[in-house]
Amino acid sequence: MDEPADYRYVLANERTFLAYTRTALALQVTGLGVLQFLTRGQSEVRYTFGLVLVVVGSVLAVTGYRRYRSNDRAIRVGAEIGRSGSATLAAVAVIIVPLLAAGVRVLFGV
Repeated sequence: MDEPADYRYVLANERTFLAYTRTALALQVTGLGVLQFLTRGQSEVRYTFGLVLVVVGSVLAVTGYRRYRSNDRAIRVGAEIGRSGSATLAAVAVIIVPLLAAGVRVLFGV
């Protein structure tokens, strides 16, 4: 008879998924805020940064869900949990996009 999955791991996996979802939602809302409220300066810059944030947030949401499902299956069958690059994606988005925006602001006064 199979033993049930350890609920601590299942719940930890769910918390991680929720953290991915919160981060993805924050990126998307920030992107929408840039598109809606950043009205000074060049439209191309605003659209570029806004859309990049929305797209990265959406990709992160999908990646977080896929990771959650993969980890859930691995936990339930007792298999190894694979590595994921989604944390790298989140880190790059949170570090690089604001730095680029600040650079554009300083260089071009946008």
